[in-house]
Amino acid sequence: MDSTIATIALPAALAVIMLGLGLSLTVPDFTRLARIPGTVALILGCQIVLLPLVCFGLVLLFRPPPALAVGMMLLAASPGGTTASLFSHLFRGNVALNISLTALNSLTALFTLPLITNLSLAYFMSDGDTLGLQFDKILQVFAIILIPVGIGMLVRAKAEPVARALEKPVKIASVFVLLGVVSVAIYQERENIADYIVAVGLMVLLFNIASLTIGYWAPRLVGTGRSESIASCMEIGLHNTTLSLAIALSPALLNSSEIAVPSAVYGVLMFFTAAVTGVLLARRSAREGAAEAERTPT
Repeated sequence: MDSTIATIALPAALAVIMLGLGLSLTVPDFTRLARIPGTVALILGCQIVLLPLVCFGLVLLFRPPPALAVGMMLLAASPGGTTASLFSHLFRGNVALNISLTALNSLTALFTLPLITNLSLAYFMSDGDTLGLQFDKILQVFAIILIPVGIGMLVRAKAEPVARALEKPVKIASVFVLLGVVSVAIYQERENIADYIVAVGLMVLLFNIASLTIGYWAPRLVGTGRSESIASCMEIGLHNTTLSLAIALSPALLNSSEIAVPSAVYGVLMFFTAAVTGVLLARRSAREGAAEAERTPT
């Protein structure tokens, strides 16, 4: 990938997205989680432990080339994305929970993502072709995430009208920058893209479906409310592919277009599967509501 695009544009896109997240956050968004510690622990456990294990199983089953295997594990280790809040809102999930979880997941991923990625590099690419995410590179990931979020939260705290006015333009700008970067990456890998899709397409789809399914049913099975379970479904199912793409493509980090492929495929696919999932959950909620109304005496 062109060094200017990978070095400047992609980290800038990620920083803009993190800034947009910060503009929507307040301290109560974090303290709110203290009121539902069990739900938060369950969702984080699914995100941090269960999803990487599911992904590892799929990788062992499909046996893709080493770089694509690492790309799958990098994707699995990435936190929920900011688009989870949008889908949660569309399908009547608990948006406040999404915002809080996205922030907490992003902070947690600063530790878990480098760990899982380095273990994957050691397991799948043990020939020494890559240096992995070393400590100085991990610090760069910290800076790209924490500094923009901190600036956004500071603006929100000191000048809330300004933060609200900036939220929409920042989100739009980040989408356009990201689309441009991904388009360039796809163009430069155009000769291999068909082989990549064949190699990871079904695996990515199954992982996406598993993420959405686990996200909804894990909290639902322990009695969590429907709106919180929908929020969990979108949070776990919509990964922050911008972060995983930035880590994969940046020359300062992994510098590999091939490692970025699973995240690029997932980043396109997840919008369609999330929409279908949301419609199915909405229909299920309507049926359950109608059945409950019939059981309620008039």
